[in-house]
Amino acid sequence: MTGITALAAAVLLGGGFAAGVLLLLARLPRGRAAPLMSRIAPYVRDVVDDERLPATALPGVGRLPAHRSSPGERVRDALERLVGDGDVLRKRLAQAGSALSPVAFRGRQLAWTLAGIATGAIAVIVLVLTGRWSVPVGVIPLLAGATAAIGYDMQLSARVRARRTRLADELPTTLEFLALCLSAGESFLDAVRRVAGVGSGELTGELRRVVLEVGTGSTLAEGLGDMAARLELPGLSRVVDQIVAALEHGAPLAAVLHAQAGDAREEAKRTLIEQAGRKEILMLLPLVFLILPLSVVFAIYPGLFILRLGLG
Repeated sequence: MTGITALAAAVLLGGGFAAGVLLLLARLPRGRAAPLMSRIAPYVRDVVDDERLPATALPGVGRLPAHRSSPGERVRDALERLVGDGDVLRKRLAQAGSALSPVAFRGRQLAWTLAGIATGAIAVIVLVLTGRWSVPVGVIPLLAGATAAIGYDMQLSARVRARRTRLADELPTTLEFLALCLSAGESFLDAVRRVAGVGSGELTGELRRVVLEVGTGSTLAEGLGDMAARLELPGLSRVVDQIVAALEHGAPLAAVLHAQAGDAREEAKRTLIEQAGRKEILMLLPLVFLILPLSVVFAIYPGLFILRLGLG
């Protein structure tokens, strides 16, 4: 280990130790007494506006004043403030069809991060024991932890995209089934119940949730609107808007659903054509960079070999 490497390692270790000590000191309770305004504020809240009181005298929203969170909860709250809003994460989990809460997801993401850091630390120990220590090696645990956290979030994004694709594929068939039930004389709610009872896809699962909401006191329009807002699928949102408008104005729902099913199939065809166009460009990559160079090598190399031997 050279002098520069030893100095860099000392700076990294000393900086980490100093940061840990400062964090511990920051969490220690303050020894000074509370100011007079903070001590008398709880007794004058009924005659003084909240804007004129210190923030420490007002109870936190959604939390009792006497509640003390555990260290794990504080870490999860800090991670949630760092990486994103809980409402956005809750919507992404709903779109992915996951039953996890945002707190549970952040907890698992934190566990993945700690596992990545531990794996990176083991790799650093192995490199040190084999005599391959250098300054960049000390960053391996941080990179491994960040990679684990980002990978877990990317896994959720992939699940959201895959489920939205399945919902878009199931939409035309589900609409046609609903139109068939309406044509047989059933009401729209009974048709939704029938489709939700016999179906097994992602969209029928969402319809089961709508039926459950209607059974607990919500209206059918509210349940469908909540489903469209939760999934944020353009085709499904248009269908829900048309269904709600038809229910309000008394229009025949069977014709509306048939038309929406046709529009959904046309949109699926356009999406398939666009995907085929993008995949056509990707298919040219192995042709240009693999097959064509090999063909050129096979055509030129025998001639060069014969010229090198002097047989030409």
